[in-house]
Amino acid sequence: MTHPSRIVSIGIERPLETVARFLAEPRNFPRWASGLAGGLSPEHELGEAGGEPGRWVVDSPQGRVTLRFSPPNAFGVADHWVHLPDATVVYVPLRAVANGDGTEVSLTLFRLPGMDAARFDADADWVRRDLAALKRVLEDEGGS
Repeated sequence: MTHPSRIVSIGIERPLETVARFLAEPRNFPRWASGLAGGLSPEHELGEAGGEPGRWVVDSPQGRVTLRFSPPNAFGVADHWVHLPDATVVYVPLRAVANGDGTEVSLTLFRLPGMDAARFDADADWVRRDLAALKRVLEDEGGS
């Protein structure tokens, strides 16, 4: 069964290489992804049992959330998997593609089972705000 989806995108006036490099570093996500604003830490550096390289943790109102990111790459693929405390895994496809001298960043949002239309719309608005923050960070601060 497929889920309804929505692609939310934004143009960023920075070259693909700059945007892809920025998105490939999980430590940059709290700078623009408001759900991670509380900080993101590598699981293995926290000394937690079973902590593995490539997995990151953040404390959320729902409890501890673990994230796994796609490996760093020059292709603009910055997919990630969000492991919620109730064992639900949310796949978040995030892509950056060249658009002239700049970059188009798009996130595919899936409407998960049990999610009503109002919640799906609210999540899409949240993604729009986060992508606008990503644009500000990269254009105003250069991502550094």
